[in-house]
Amino acid sequence: MQMINKFVHKTKMFGELVMFSHTLFSLPFAIISMIWAAGGIPSWRVMLWSLVALVAARNGANAFNRIADLKFDAANPRTANRHMPRKLLLSREVHVFVIVNFAIFILAAGMLNLLCLVLSPVAVVLICSYSYTKRFTWLCHLYLGFTIASAPIGAWFAVTGQFAIIPFIIGTVVMLWIAGFDIIYATQDIEFDRNTGLFSIPGVFGLKGALLISRSLHGIMVMLLVSLYVIQGLGWLYLTGIIISMLLLATEHRIIKPSSRKVMNLASYNLNQVISMTILFFTLADQFLL
Repeated sequence: MQMINKFVHKTKMFGELVMFSHTLFSLPFAIISMIWAAGGIPSWRVMLWSLVALVAARNGANAFNRIADLKFDAANPRTANRHMPRKLLLSREVHVFVIVNFAIFILAAGMLNLLCLVLSPVAVVLICSYSYTKRFTWLCHLYLGFTIASAPIGAWFAVTGQFAIIPFIIGTVVMLWIAGFDIIYATQDIEFDRNTGLFSIPGVFGLKGALLISRSLHGIMVMLLVSLYVIQGLGWLYLTGIIISMLLLATEHRIIKPSSRKVMNLASYNLNQVISMTILFFTLADQFLL
């Protein structure tokens, strides 16, 4: 019983380390991409291995980021309470976790098709390299969005094994959306970034400039979502989901308060989880009910 409790406790800590609930940022768009690629529901095999690949890649990337950022997390009062700075999880444990997850990711990619297998090492390099971009460029937010955009693109490849324009439009939507709310979240660390030599859009352009850039990215994101309505010949249910998401995005930008961690978590994380699920729900309803 003690061993079981210890295992459950460790599993919980690793889930917190990689912020497992944030899978809701990429998963809904990956599902949409698979549904559109298949013209309906893909086979259970494709859905299973795609889900395994997505979760494993995300877990590995987030854990790697915690390793790469350990020094900064320990120095930043906002993040000093995380698992690795407090030594609740040891560095060697997290390294093993990263290796295991990336191995699972490559295995899952190989179970899908040759294209996914060939691209899987490239994906690992891309998603790990994000951790170092904040050391030399304020474009790190867009690069983060770019790495997460690999989820819907990879999901399309998993179904078809071929390149197409639609998954890259979906991926661009994800990139702009993620970058926009990551900029919002980064406004909490303006002074820390400047003092430690880290690059971020809020650190370089200040609060007002950063929020303007964030709003612009989200505006372009919405326009691309509307373009998918036209290109895919979608119906009123999809458009309803986009309108609701626009209202949620507007709310997100209206409530920003960098001095309040609770408000910033709501604006940067909670509302965006609702946005992604809203888009997924209405897209699926449009696909299967109209």
